[in-house]
Amino acid sequence: MKLRYMIIGAGGVGGPVGAYLSKSGADTTLIARGKHLAVLQEHGLTLVSGENERESIPVKAIDMDGFLAAREQGAPAPDVIFVCVKGYSLADTVPFIRKAAGRDTVVIPVLNIYGTGRALQAELPELLVTDGCIYISANRIAPGVIQKHGAICRIVYGLPSHKTDHPVLQQVETDLKNAGIDPVYSPYVERDTLLKFAYVSPNAACGQYYHAKAAEMQHPGEVRDSFVRLMKEVVALADKMGIPLESRRGELVERNLRILDALAPTASTSMQRDMEAGKQSEVDGLIYQVVRLAEQYGVDVPEYRKIAEAVKKQTENK
Repeated sequence: MKLRYMIIGAGGVGGPVGAYLSKSGADTTLIARGKHLAVLQEHGLTLVSGENERESIPVKAIDMDGFLAAREQGAPAPDVIFVCVKGYSLADTVPFIRKAAGRDTVVIPVLNIYGTGRALQAELPELLVTDGCIYISANRIAPGVIQKHGAICRIVYGLPSHKTDHPVLQQVETDLKNAGIDPVYSPYVERDTLLKFAYVSPNAACGQYYHAKAAEMQHPGEVRDSFVRLMKEVVALADKMGIPLESRRGELVERNLRILDALAPTASTSMQRDMEAGKQSEVDGLIYQVVRLAEQYGVDVPEYRKIAEAVKKQTENK
């Protein structure tokens, strides 16, 4: 089965995914805009890793209006849409997806915010929407250029039915493997996406509070201790939500510390980078939402409350 892929959002998440799929020979179209789009169309997408490692990969890229115009002229719909935008941009993608998709198009959101798949499914009841997330550390450093921090690139996706027999999603698994991406077609996607959130949310919260990059969290001390406390609070919240994340004490903490320690020392979260640049960020979904859920489920999260209050003051003072 030959699938047509669309990647909405060609930044630090969608850029590498689209480049790897394109390089493997998969029919892949990246949705981008402005100068970034122009560079992608003329020079391809350049991935930078390590000290001086650069690879430019030819990609197909177009903006939303251009793709919809092509659809009106009879261009085929994508079989699979990877939604790789920031959480605050999700609502803006819904009208485009409605027009760009075909009847059988499958939508796979891989955002940082927990619960995105179910929220998007409610907006797109006519389509099949999975839950999903991605493990990657990368950011756009110039139009057409993505800086990768570390080698990890893992996409987790699945359906709330817990079935893993959907033929398109099975083919996605094969295509991602062929592209050098680690796929997890999960029968327990609610747990697995919350597992990711239990890493990325504490990482973002701790990094923002201490203005720290990975290096400060990779060594014993107050910053790493805070990261651990935040993870334990998410585990306690998950237990109350009926989605236990651990089979034995400390399992999640040990796992996430291994992920953290494998990052390049210079790695930071996209939320940190956006907040430092004065841009819109995912702070609401990554930090404040945890405090709201804790209040809803009656869970004490003192580390999250401390950081949420401090971050609100940081943003109010800018």
